[in-house]
Amino acid sequence: MIRVCIVEDQTLVRQGLRSMLALPGDMDVVAEAEDGVQAVALLPALRPDVLLLDYRMPRMDGLEVLRRLGAQGALPPTLILTTFEDDDLLISGVEAGARGYLLKDVSLEILLQAIRTVARGGRWLQPVTTERVRAPEGPGAGWPGDPVTLTEREQEVLRLMAGGFSNREIAGLITTTEGTIKGYVSNILSKMGVRDRTRAVLRAMEIQLL
Repeated sequence: MIRVCIVEDQTLVRQGLRSMLALPGDMDVVAEAEDGVQAVALLPALRPDVLLLDYRMPRMDGLEVLRRLGAQGALPPTLILTTFEDDDLLISGVEAGARGYLLKDVSLEILLQAIRTVARGGRWLQPVTTERVRAPEGPGAGWPGDPVTLTEREQEVLRLMAGGFSNREIAGLITTTEGTIKGYVSNILSKMGVRDRTRAVLRAMEIQLL
């Protein structure tokens, strides 16, 4: 049974989500919160399998919830739910630890699939939105046509980047220098045709390197 917590300021939306998640039989809504303040107080002790987190809420928004729970080491696998297609939101959410991003107008089938994927440790990003986020900028820009091939060490660094570790932290974890890690990161960005770490992680998800 997948234990789900819903954090959403609109009562009807919360009730609708609870009703829908009762249909498949493999999910249980164990708690609800109507804003970010309640969520931060509730979640560390609750430890759900998946958190459905509204982004725009009174008192504390979803991004701040991600940051505060992450700082406490209490952030569950999280799907951001929002009405807005916002590239900056997606990037900020992933950087803060979100495992997925969905617009509220998705079908029930997609919502259930996303929850199951995140509960298993995977990631789920709204396809239309992430396609726009991932594309490189500039005249004639586009993803490299050739498959991305990373060395074993570059793959290890990429996985740690996806976990939110800094270059210094990665260097400590794999026992090398920060300068060496900067070199690996530079190689990863170059091979993937992206300009920053977050887009490298998003690109890696797209081509299933993560």
